[in-house]
Amino acid sequence: MNNTMVIHGPEAFDSGDVERAVESLSPSRIIVAGIMGRTAAEESGISCEFISVPPSLVLRHLDRGEGPYLLNHAKTPESARVFGAIVAARTGNGVIQVEGRTRSVITWDGGDAEYAATIAASLGFSSETASSAASGPTGWTRAIRGCIPGEPVFVNGIIIGTATAPSAVIRMHENRVTAIEGIVLKPHGVEKLIRHGLPDPATAWCKSGNIRSAGPASAGRGRHLGEIAVIDHAGCDLYNHLGEETCGVLSIGDDTTAVCGHICAHRGIPVFGVTDGDADGIISPSYCEGSVIIHAISERDDDLGREIAEGIPGGPHRWDDWVQQVLEDYEGRILVVRDLRCT
Repeated sequence: MNNTMVIHGPEAFDSGDVERAVESLSPSRIIVAGIMGRTAAEESGISCEFISVPPSLVLRHLDRGEGPYLLNHAKTPESARVFGAIVAARTGNGVIQVEGRTRSVITWDGGDAEYAATIAASLGFSSETASSAASGPTGWTRAIRGCIPGEPVFVNGIIIGTATAPSAVIRMHENRVTAIEGIVLKPHGVEKLIRHGLPDPATAWCKSGNIRSAGPASAGRGRHLGEIAVIDHAGCDLYNHLGEETCGVLSIGDDTTAVCGHICAHRGIPVFGVTDGDADGIISPSYCEGSVIIHAISERDDDLGREIAEGIPGGPHRWDDWVQQVLEDYEGRILVVRDLRCT
């Protein structure tokens, strides 16, 4: 049997779980699912394949002959079980979860327990079985479990509120988001989610807490001439817009700017961030040389950011010249809060 490791999230890399698993299990194939996991993987230098979809979709399309298992490092033991149950329910063909947080290997829904026990023995982990029954949403509601009160709650990469209990329950239906229990909604975030299109509660990507605890690895400045990517309140889409010709990123939104800066830091891509002061602190921000962060003085970052984006002319751009022109054009409407250009 082959040995295919599917990795979820940056913590699996930052905690050292991936490195230890590679040494102990010698996987023939390593697939990273999701966004921030890709950033941590690139920083680690470990050779991986990157697929920007949830791990359940990756696992669903791998047959058993490829020997797939899921490596995760959850925030808490409870969230480890919640996450595994959701992935198993969506995959539908038995999942082996290697969980770094609890140092255990969980065989879900009739997966290959013998194979799981071999993995557990190689890692020195415990082994157990579990069922994902009744782990999915009911009707138009979705429960985001494993929350810590005070944490931001995400739906499809957008912060829609703050958890007030271990389980945040929301209803998404008819272009409305309603708080059922355990959450205080953030109107601006809900507006963004609706603008991007309400997802199906059964398939939406939901989580709580910071998206990465470790700081990014920084690299020197990359290209100065090229294309400018525009990311509007959807940092999870960033990789889809980055190419070899990207010389910089215009990011709209406080948390989006932090995410873009974090991801771009190790690639040497500067960020021009448009913010208005409503950051939720979901990630430690870091920016490479050439980055500038501005604050909208008396308007929303949404409106100002889109206005700046619409004014980007066609063709290749010299990043530093474009940044300087924007600062001059919007003088009086913006406050520069961070300027990492060389002067």
